[in-house]
Amino acid sequence: MSRKVIVTCAVTGGGAGVLAKHPTIPKTPSQIAEAALEAAKAGAAIVHIHVREPETGAPSNRFELYEQVVKKLRDAATDVIINLTCGMDGTLTLDSLDPVSIGNATTLKSPRARCIQAIKLQPELATLDCGTMTFGESLYVARLSDLREMATLMREVGVKPELECFELGHIETAKILISEGKIDGPPLFQFCLSTGYGAPGVPIVMQAMREILPSGAIWGGFGCSVDEMPVVAQLVALGGHVRVGLEDNIYLRRGVLASNAQLVENAVGIIERMGASVATPAEAREMIGVVKRG
Repeated sequence: MSRKVIVTCAVTGGGAGVLAKHPTIPKTPSQIAEAALEAAKAGAAIVHIHVREPETGAPSNRFELYEQVVKKLRDAATDVIINLTCGMDGTLTLDSLDPVSIGNATTLKSPRARCIQAIKLQPELATLDCGTMTFGESLYVARLSDLREMATLMREVGVKPELECFELGHIETAKILISEGKIDGPPLFQFCLSTGYGAPGVPIVMQAMREILPSGAIWGGFGCSVDEMPVVAQLVALGGHVRVGLEDNIYLRRGVLASNAQLVENAVGIIERMGASVATPAEAREMIGVVKRG
């Protein structure tokens, strides 16, 4: 039997810059849910959900928007694993270092506030970004104490963290959480590559990240922009799972805007041409150790 590969679709992302480039990026809860279901029908077992302000499309972390998306997905006839982001409201900007002055663009909130959608809506999965890092002039704050608290809150409500790692050191941080018993069952890792700030999506990086994973880990990853589909092929060859979607890349090919379903279809084609097959949601749940919620 061919190896089963889990496909995740990251439907809309949390970036503001994409709005001017892709006029039909999903913005409202209905549009996000509809795009997620189309991706599921195309072969995605997991949909990774951000939300946006419906009127403007601006990145948002409002609970009621997540609630609307999750309800629509759970009410639909199409089965799919729900993965809610908990990576928003973690940004710190500094207007000055002497004296230290926090900038108005700061969104940083408490660990509980950053994962309240996972606590209350209890999806199968929610993301946990495993390290503080720099995004240009902004800092994403993920202190070990923050990660411990968020992982504990997720564990208490039966939500499995997807451990997002943008470089090798993030895997080492995730291992601390695992050693402390904050993560139940086989840990689920996501390699976040070629974002422009972390590790690039090149074979040597993927091989190195795979080699330092803890025993029994389930892992996959994604590449951004032009690296999206080449990274799919490389991850499949290395034994990993894959993610595509408009959060990571908005083009089907040069100059042609994509839909989420089209990107999933491309990934499915690559997987199948490499001799593997695509996991159903039920198969993916069994592989990663979660049960259907809601």
